[in-house]
Parts: sequence; structure tokens; C-alpha cells
Amino acid sequence: QVQVVESGGGLVQAGESLRLSCTASGLTFDTYALGWFRQAPGKEREGVSLISRSGSGTSYVRSVKGRFTISRDNAKKTLHLQMNSLKPEDTAVYYCAAGPEFSWRAESYPYWGQGTQVTVSS
Repeated sequence: QVQVVESGGGLVQAGESLRLSCTASGLTFDTYALGWFRQAPGKEREGVSLISRSGSGTSYVRSVKGRFTISRDNAKKTLHLQMNSLKPEDTAVYYCAAGPEFSWRAESYPYWGQGTQVTVSS
């Protein structure tokens, strides 16, 4: 049984940092591309950042480029998202997803965590 679990969310002030983590079990971790997606209240889910199976390829949505860094440790089966210079508009539930393709399409990811809340106050 596949389990994907996020952690690290919280309440911070604008300009501060958070580091999200995601662990995945029940799957061959290094054969899956991984992504971070987020959903704010009243808005559609959007892709935030992707990372390839090996970690050599990454991609970011324009609004977080230069502020967020995605990384993975295949030996520890862990995914991270370092979020710096947080803004109120980053407030959302952040989800970790695992799938066979390096894709911005949420439908490409069969495995999802329950999400972790990130709230940035102004």
C-alpha cells in the first residue's frame, strides 16, 4: 500500500521561511517523478514545483522561482521544498504527489498525500 505523507507546514510571517518534507512508502521511490502542488481557498489546485526521478531535472511555477527550491533524497525516500521569502499569496494547502511522468498535469500523479497547511501572514 502506497503512503505519501507531508510535513513541515505552519504559520509564518511574510519574508520568513519554511521547509516542507514528504515521505513515500510502498513504492519504488526513485522510479517516480515528484511534484509539489498547492490549493488556496476558492482557487484551483496549481503546480508549484517538479523534480525528476534522479533529481537532476527541476521546474518551478513562475511565481515561486528564485524563492523555492525542490530537492529529493532517494536513499531516504524523501522530498523537500525549501520556501524562502514567503508571501501571503503562498498561503495554501501544499500537496506532495508521485507519478510516472515529469508533468504539470495533476492527473499524471496517481499518489497524493493529505496535504500540509502553509499560512503566511502579512
